[in-house]
Amino acid sequence: MSPFSLMSYLTQCSAVKFVKKAFGEIDVKAILQRLDRLTQDEARTTARQTLEVVYGLIQNMSVVMDGKQMHSACSPTSIDCLSL
Repeated sequence: MSPFSLMSYLTQCSAVKFVKKAFGEIDVKAILQRLDRLTQDEARTTARQTLEVVYGLIQNMSVVMDGKQMHSACSPTSIDCLSL
């Protein structure tokens, strides 16, 4: 075992002991479980938002394919169209 890997191992062991002593082993587990739950909630929220965007795009594509005209606030015939 090289001196560097021995030092790394001892440092990691010391860090784990410090965290367990400072926060308590149960607290560390609870924090990790909460972080995992938040990560899962974030993934669900992202998936929901992505599905909403895809659904909106499909709806718009259906309108275009059906040949219906969409009314836009900035259409060429609109009087209130603001130029940039």
